[in-house]
Amino acid sequence: MAERFAGILDRLLHQAALRRWQLAARWIRSSDPATQRRLRYRARQLRGFLNEVIFTADENLALPVVGSNAFPRPFGTDWAWRPEVWRAALPSKGMSSVQTRSMLGREVTLFHDCARSELTLRQLRNHRETDLAPYGLRLDVFNFDGSFLSLVIDLPPEAVRGLRKDHLLRMDTIIDTEKGIEIFARLNVRHGPNTEQIVRELPMNGDKIMVEFDLAYSNLNEKRVEKAWIDLIFEGPEMNQITLRDLTFSRSLRASM
Repeated sequence: MAERFAGILDRLLHQAALRRWQLAARWIRSSDPATQRRLRYRARQLRGFLNEVIFTADENLALPVVGSNAFPRPFGTDWAWRPEVWRAALPSKGMSSVQTRSMLGREVTLFHDCARSELTLRQLRNHRETDLAPYGLRLDVFNFDGSFLSLVIDLPPEAVRGLRKDHLLRMDTIIDTEKGIEIFARLNVRHGPNTEQIVRELPMNGDKIMVEFDLAYSNLNEKRVEKAWIDLIFEGPEMNQITLRDLTFSRSLRASM
């Protein structure tokens, strides 16, 4: 009730302000100089705030919608997902001197074996017109004295529910780097005591990158699938800035031959 009353009052005040300035615009030419100076001063004050409101609203409304799970899906997709780092604002935006096994959000974990970490990891807001994901993930690597660096993305239970050997798991990503780098994606599927692994090198010859994991050639035990995760493995990452503008996954059945 209180919210409804506040809304009505807000509309009445807005309409009154509009009528006041409509009258001022109508009579400004015939008013005396003192009145014109006063109205000009007040109008300039108001214009500054109005311009700020319009600019900020235009900027925010042009951004991808927070929480968006919109992205192209292959024909026949039976599951699709964008991890929360790329979908929603995190309570903690990032970290520096990142230690191994550090998590950002609930689904992304950084692994490395550096003796001294010179790594930063943070979520950033996407602003480009072509961006579909509201947020991106930026990894800054300075001196790197380790032998491996990887990001692990835990896939949700829905990703493996009903998973079969005739499924294709597809990963799409958009990556910006300061300099060339090799990146590998490794799908891990735990089934009973075993873990099936499929590795793909990302084709870094364009902004939009896609790889598929074909389970037909795996030894997957469909009846014992428990969980799955993706390792993004960065080769030679030192002195580089790696920005993952988007990361999405989808699952579909392979077309029958």
